[in-house]
Amino acid sequence: MPFVVALQRLLANLERVLRQYELVERVKSYDPDADEALINRAYVFSMQAHGTQKRASGDPYYSHPIEVAGILTDLHLDDETIATAILHDTIEDTVATHEEIEAKFGPNVARLVDGVTKLSKIEAQTENQRAAENLRKFLLAMSDDIRVLLVKLADRLHNMRTLHFIKDEAKRRRIARETMDIYAPLAERIGMYEFMKEMQTLAFRQLEPEAYESITKRLEQLHEGGGDRIARIASGLKLLLSRNGIEAEVSGREKHPFSIWRKMAERHISFEQLSDVMAFRVIVPSTQDCYKALGVIHARWPMVPGRFKDYISTPKRNGYRSLHTAVIHAENMRIEIQIRSEDMHAQAELGLAAHWAYKQNQNGTPDTQVRWIRDLIEILDTADSPEELLEHTRMAMYQDRIFAFTPKGELIQLPKGATPVDFAYAVHTDLGDQTVGAKVNGRVVPLRTPIENGDQVQILKSKAQEPQPSWLNFVVTGKARAAIRRYVRHKERDESVALGRKLYDEIAERLPAQLGPDALKGALQRLKLSDEASLMAAIARGTVTDAELMEALMPGSTGADVAAKPPGQREAISIKGLTPGVTFDLAPCCHPVPGDRIVGLRRPDEPIQVHTIDCPHLADGVDADWVDLAWGDKSDGGTARLTVIVKNEPGSLATMSGIFGAHNANILNLRLVNRDNAFHTFEVDLEVHDLHHLVRILAALRAADVVASAERV
Repeated sequence: MPFVVALQRLLANLERVLRQYELVERVKSYDPDADEALINRAYVFSMQAHGTQKRASGDPYYSHPIEVAGILTDLHLDDETIATAILHDTIEDTVATHEEIEAKFGPNVARLVDGVTKLSKIEAQTENQRAAENLRKFLLAMSDDIRVLLVKLADRLHNMRTLHFIKDEAKRRRIARETMDIYAPLAERIGMYEFMKEMQTLAFRQLEPEAYESITKRLEQLHEGGGDRIARIASGLKLLLSRNGIEAEVSGREKHPFSIWRKMAERHISFEQLSDVMAFRVIVPSTQDCYKALGVIHARWPMVPGRFKDYISTPKRNGYRSLHTAVIHAENMRIEIQIRSEDMHAQAELGLAAHWAYKQNQNGTPDTQVRWIRDLIEILDTADSPEELLEHTRMAMYQDRIFAFTPKGELIQLPKGATPVDFAYAVHTDLGDQTVGAKVNGRVVPLRTPIENGDQVQILKSKAQEPQPSWLNFVVTGKARAAIRRYVRHKERDESVALGRKLYDEIAERLPAQLGPDALKGALQRLKLSDEASLMAAIARGTVTDAELMEALMPGSTGADVAAKPPGQREAISIKGLTPGVTFDLAPCCHPVPGDRIVGLRRPDEPIQVHTIDCPHLADGVDADWVDLAWGDKSDGGTARLTVIVKNEPGSLATMSGIFGAHNANILNLRLVNRDNAFHTFEVDLEVHDLHHLVRILAALRAADVVASAERV
């Protein structure tokens, strides 16, 4: 009896699987010249390779790649892509090899299969590292041939359709989160909105089951209460357009649950307050008819302000074109309407796949995708950690867009909240690196100013400029953030090596004997460091202590008295040429300026903290190595903090500011600390050249009648 049941189940499974001849017929229906033998060989090879393997649903495993191929036939993809879909799991999950695939199906199919193959064997310590490494290799493969992405998206879509068969809830949620964060945005970025919507809905069901259930029930109640409301509105729209000489196909639908949930979360409103849960699509013969239909609709119903978008004159980055509007229909009900031509509709439904013609375009990806993919690959090259890669890639893929223009009229698409620095990096990385200012619509603005839709942006540049770490506080694009972080990392590395070399020379001077010619080479081997630069950086960061370095350079030397020479008896290390905030920080407690006697506190993996020699907080540095420091000749200026008490009378603040201006000192910050009837106390952060400059300013303040007291903090 169990055998009979098993046989019946197997036959039932076979009934559900797309048969070999059916798959071939589907491909031949849109591509009569397709290589039928290639598809047949792939079908048989996949069945034999997967053999008796089962999926979580109990279906034979080969049913999955066959269904993925079936999904891709709906996109009218070429025979090599269909064969890739059938074979995409053979290298990972069976004994088949890359060489075997190449021998049987050719180098193109083998390359595509290799690009799509899931990288489950990667060993990583954290989930983020695993996901980032998968994403890194996948994006590199995708940049080589976009068909890798199309197969991967179909693979993920079918996996999401069968996700409920997996018993492990944590695994289901992990797959759903990965789909929501990576694959749905990828589908959106190439315009495959139907893929995106279905993935989001299925992932949302796993990640927020209660919210999904609640919204689904509300939609069912709305549908029951309104009867055929959607059909009535669609019929009315069609009749209205027909009476005005426009032949159109009109369809309507309720928005999918995740879209509704996201709008509720963004607007902080309940389902009952969300008025635009219905969307209608109007498909007309030509572009001119799109604008004519828009005029007819706006003449009939009032438009909702701020909800009109013209993606025909300014298409989305993925090539999407359509007119979007929202109107207040009968009973004060808002509805969304999308108006597009038949060609635009094909592009909107299938995205990149709609105009994929690989045989006529052997050299790569459609132009609408080149810049986006190039930006992603640049992010791959600059990301320092798995977390950074995921952060930057999600930024690049999953943000609402605005449009801005260069002075020559080139259209640049950016996420909402983007600044002129983001704009500059979107145009070219070199332009971003050299940005010193910006004009928006002809007016000079701060670099942190958000760009609005339709702005014209002119970037002011200088070859002497470098990316500023402070830009990370306001840039929003992954490309800009990755480029700035890359520069900061390189600068930190270069300056750490320079500082480490100075510290190395000082430490070597404390050794009881002169070093031999091979001492440094031996020290690198003992410390297990690859090269001299790595050693110098480790010294600067404090990950190699003075004692460890001395012992590595000259074994047995750390027992000598000279090794314990205290600060004050060592040669001072110059910080001239190093950048505050990179290899050293000026302590906020004492605000040292050039001319002050200074000392540094060095802790592992932290910049050296520079204090004045008489700073009371030096007592807190018992856990740090002390380093004698010097400013160096003609050092750059610093920031001093003053406490100034002035009389409470008109003009006193102007007098204080006038003294600063007369002495060419720039006010960085001014804060009122205390106020009473007779006096006001201000705390001033002041840019000064050196200690002598500061002393002259203090003397001038104390000589003024309106100043009761002026002291350095």
